[in-house]
Amino acid sequence: MVTHWRYMILVLMAILGLHFILTVSHEEYGNATSISRLFGHSNKHPANDAVPEKYHIPDNTTFDNGRRANASFVILARNGDLQGVLKSMKQMEDRFNKRFRYPYVFLNEEPFTDQFKTRVAGLTDASVEFGLIPPDHWYQPDWIDEEKATASREDMIKNNVIYGGSVPYRNMCRFNSGFFFRHELLAKYKYYWRVEPDVTFFCDLDFDPFLFMQDNEKVYAFTISLPEYGETIETLWETVTKFTKENPELISPDNAMRFVSDDGGLTYNRCHFWSNFEIGDLDFWRGEPYMKFFEYLDSTGGFYYERWGDAPVHSIGVSLLAPKDKIHFFREIGYRHEPFGHCPTGELHSQGKCWCDEEQDNFGELHRSSICAAG
Repeated sequence: MVTHWRYMILVLMAILGLHFILTVSHEEYGNATSISRLFGHSNKHPANDAVPEKYHIPDNTTFDNGRRANASFVILARNGDLQGVLKSMKQMEDRFNKRFRYPYVFLNEEPFTDQFKTRVAGLTDASVEFGLIPPDHWYQPDWIDEEKATASREDMIKNNVIYGGSVPYRNMCRFNSGFFFRHELLAKYKYYWRVEPDVTFFCDLDFDPFLFMQDNEKVYAFTISLPEYGETIETLWETVTKFTKENPELISPDNAMRFVSDDGGLTYNRCHFWSNFEIGDLDFWRGEPYMKFFEYLDSTGGFYYERWGDAPVHSIGVSLLAPKDKIHFFREIGYRHEPFGHCPTGELHSQGKCWCDEEQDNFGELHRSSICAAG
């Protein structure tokens, strides 16, 4: 099975390589797949701008005492993820949070061990809280037809679909899609930054992304977008279409439909923001439009009868329910979650003291860091 997954990754990497070659060598293709298409063809759109200079603070300043967003990091992890968590957290502290001291919230479906808590808390001067996920937020609901779900998993295993046979992976996707923001430890916060175990942060951040989100009323920010595996979401768009027809009043008039569909909503182009990195407004997920959207999707059982991921669910949700200028691309944040990454280029690379390779650790030029057609 591992061999099959490696083969799939190699094939995907070959496709990405072809994409990059075409982006560089064919201007029309590059324009068609530019992330700027999400916000219109003009790079002057505020959602596609670099963070203004006024948000950058001097190196000798810990943080701006008069300006703090109500925000927290959120890390979903198991006890066995400790080393990966320490890697991610140490980089986050060194690159950003040693100066800004935002709190951390760790969530697990099982109690964290004392060793986990001690090692994690020792890496930061910020507040750290550890939460237990309620069983009904994590485990497969009783109303799921297990015979149908099992048949689906077996079929995906036979077809070498990544994580196709995993129930825990489906639990995680459903939890991240519709429950993490309901956890009691997050109730007091407005914004969150999702951090995964074993990721890499390439650049120093001398600005506060949370304050930028707050001041500009952004609801969602990303660094990477790419296409989802089609075998995992065969009926997702059909379900979304039914929802939009039944709830037209919930769809934002100035939405980002062009990011998720190339034909005005007839089909899904499989593009999604890679949600292992996301900075967002918790109130957007808690709000009536998204809650109705999630509950509609969840009621169909698609998280278990197929393998719907939180990335396409979040991406479609925010693209349709929020104005497109509420979505932001943080081009300054160098980030990698194997096997993909985003590396700032040019002045942003030097400004952030980034150690990623601008050519090897990226999907393309600065304004083409998305490998997914943003329409």
